[in-house]
Amino acid sequence: MAKYTKEEILQIAEEENVEFIRLQFTDVFGNLKNLAITAGQLEKALNNDYMFDGSAIDGFARVEESDMYLYPDTDTWAILPWRPQHGKVARMLCDVYTAERKPFAGDPRRILRKTVTEAKEKGYTFHVGPECEFFLFQTGEDGEPTTLTNERAGYFDIGPVDTGENARRDMVLTLEEMGFDIESSHHEIANAQHEIDFHHDEALKTADNVMTFKMAVKTIARRHGQHATFMPKPQYGNNGSGMHLNMALYKDGKNIFDDPEGEGGISDEARYFIGGLIRHIKGMTAVMNPLVNSYKRLVPGYDAPVLIGWGRGRGTMLRVPSQRGEDTRIELRSPDSAANPYLAMAVALRAGLDGIEKKIQPPAPIEGNVYEVSEAGQIAAGIESLPATLIEAVRELEKDTLVTDTLGEHIAPLYISAKKKEFLEYSAQVSQWEVDRYLYKY
Repeated sequence: MAKYTKEEILQIAEEENVEFIRLQFTDVFGNLKNLAITAGQLEKALNNDYMFDGSAIDGFARVEESDMYLYPDTDTWAILPWRPQHGKVARMLCDVYTAERKPFAGDPRRILRKTVTEAKEKGYTFHVGPECEFFLFQTGEDGEPTTLTNERAGYFDIGPVDTGENARRDMVLTLEEMGFDIESSHHEIANAQHEIDFHHDEALKTADNVMTFKMAVKTIARRHGQHATFMPKPQYGNNGSGMHLNMALYKDGKNIFDDPEGEGGISDEARYFIGGLIRHIKGMTAVMNPLVNSYKRLVPGYDAPVLIGWGRGRGTMLRVPSQRGEDTRIELRSPDSAANPYLAMAVALRAGLDGIEKKIQPPAPIEGNVYEVSEAGQIAAGIESLPATLIEAVRELEKDTLVTDTLGEHIAPLYISAKKKEFLEYSAQVSQWEVDRYLYKY
């Protein structure tokens, strides 16, 4: 049942004195886009009659195919708490349709919607709970963001050493006002690094929440004179920011990953799901870790996974936490906070279901501290590593037809081409490290 009807939204907008509405959607690369309209145009928008120029959005359409429609999802209606209380601003997330009124193949939200619909046709409901990490840095005198911080807080530290505590509290309160069920928030391991976790939900709702979360966090940070960034690795020598995905499959209202009689308390379906993720993780990595910078996080020594494996330890790429019953879940720890949540969740679901359908058995779990696995031990156990660079990940993506099929004929080639171009541009740069190391030596 829908949360809001068209008539209810029109009534709420009038009663709450909403004057502006933001029609929001996400591009292929995970950036939130926005078209603002006045309250007088709200009914037109709710009738799915608002058009925009798709050719202006990177990766959407050619000039001759530029006319597109925004179809607001009324369940995502929310009044933005940080905007004025007189002349309020609301938003709705939208699906993108072509001029012929067909779902646009390049809309990431459509990709996830299509994938979860296919799963539901097989009887499965996919729930995801994200762990979203970010940094809060100082802004310069010109208001531009920096990577500077004067705090020295670490994991679970509190104020006054945690100088971002007040901003983080306001973020939590703002998100709760927007309907989020916040589970916890805390300072992370690196200086100026934070995490806010919200309750799991069906995948499409969770992906919408991730996009809203990023918008709210950045906005509240700026009100505190700080800059929030979801860049995976903004500082050398510090941990990067991940977006761990805690996943569970439900069938007939029951978490099918749980099995008290199964080995380790998990079901065969859970093992097959893990097997599918491991089989396809290399091909998924360019989606889960989409930037050149992402691979500065995926290095040994900074709490991010490097080896492809699973187990109970926190260092494993796929972790099975100790909770059982309805809380049984599989935690994928490799995705970072720059990933497009719609695409990331879609490929993870398809990979896991492929494991269930083909009964793919995972390798033996990695026991003990994964960070202490030697290179010889890794080779002996047949443990592989995640791609080490963006270009390696893109080449793996090209080879994995399940992942490219999930992304679709529009997004897959466009995404691959864009990421190859990004890596070539990066490779052509001359870094300060190279100048410092080579200029006087050669």
